[in-house]
Amino acid sequence: MKRAPVTTHILDLVTGRPSAGVNVALFFGQEQIAQSKTNDDGRIASWNSEFQLEQGRYRLEFDVGPWFKSLGRETFYEEIQIAFLVDKVEEHFHVPLLLSPHGYSTYRGS
Repeated sequence: MKRAPVTTHILDLVTGRPSAGVNVALFFGQEQIAQSKTNDDGRIASWNSEFQLEQGRYRLEFDVGPWFKSLGRETFYEEIQIAFLVDKVEEHFHVPLLLSPHGYSTYRGS
């Protein structure tokens, strides 16, 4: 299976474990172009629809509120949005999310 041009994974910083079952949507500009749910390893390597990268602004929306609730944990965040720019469409974009109930971090992965 061909790797999607945009991938992500989520790591729960409190437990040190992957965050499985989190719904994630991918937007190009204001249009949602794909969605998926993190697997048992907390990763999204494929989406519900294929897309070609174009230069421009993308956004990942992580629906973390229901995930925290399913674990019986409170959180300050219901949803986390990460916006990023694609300038070189031939590159792969991996955008991880390091998550805790009261903070998060992200970076350009490989």
